Amino acid sequence: MNLKILPSANEDLINGYHFYERQSQDLGSYFLDSLFSDIDSLLIYFGIHQQFFGKYYRLLSKRFPFAVYYTLEDTDIIVYAVLDCRSNPAWIEGRLTDHE
Repeated sequence: MNLKILPSANEDLINGYHFYERQSQDLGSYFLDSLFSDIDSLLIYFGIHQQFFGKYYRLLSKRFPFAVYYTLEDTDIIVYAVLDCRSNPAWIEGRLTDHE
């Protein structure tokens, strides 16, 4: 399997980094390390997560209130978004359906 992180998900990670870095020095780096570890785990555990909004699987982060939304396409795991779970579910659905 190949793991692909779309630019939109990359931007989500950068925004999360800046948010947590403003809270405490080096917390942003810890955020990125944690989320990338969660994303890397998809190479082993892809497809076991609950599906939302039709085609998106949702992996919940172990350390932060964030979810990784991804799909499986042939031999690719495609990460579409990394979003704060505290966001409005309607906004999350709208954000994901923008990719369709």
